Amino acid sequence: MGDVHRTVSSEREELILVDADDNETGYGTKADCHDGNGVLHRAFSLFLFNQSGELLLQQRGSQKRLWPGFWSNSCCSHPRRGETLLLATQRRLRDELNVSAELEHVYRFCYQADFGDAGSENESCHVFLGRLDGDVRPNDSEIESIRYVSAGNLDEELTQHPEQFTPWFKKEWRTLREDYAGTLARYAM
Repeated sequence: MGDVHRTVSSEREELILVDADDNETGYGTKADCHDGNGVLHRAFSLFLFNQSGELLLQQRGSQKRLWPGFWSNSCCSHPRRGETLLLATQRRLRDELNVSAELEHVYRFCYQADFGDAGSENESCHVFLGRLDGDVRPNDSEIESIRYVSAGNLDEELTQHPEQFTPWFKKEWRTLREDYAGTLARYAM
């Protein structure tokens, strides 16, 4: 199911611009959305757990413009122009991990984070949880490495080495642990 070496994203793809309430306001290229302080656009973050309740983490590819080599949640990306969140999340699961999963929408938040002169994230991000279905085969054009971690071990790592993780992942995990603990407990160990 899919090639583990294919290019699946481009700076020219059109993303969905939104306001703070996640209402569509237009479209912009991925490059334009991430230049300077960024332009607010719709995004998603997926947290996938194996049958043992461990979270799949990915180390972002070294060629990524923003936060290359940093550890992050299982999968994250953007819906493209004309694409629903449902279609976008399933497309990206195939593109990055060569898997499918049923996902549960948990919450949405807006954030902005700068990565020096390389650009910024400025996103209205939808956070989903899911259980892995099948063997993960990461696309090495997107992902440097993957690993599984228990919730407790992840909490410890985030305390000891926060600089190794993407800013959105740290915010999302803290919110899941503090505000959605009951939901998270159905997936995580």
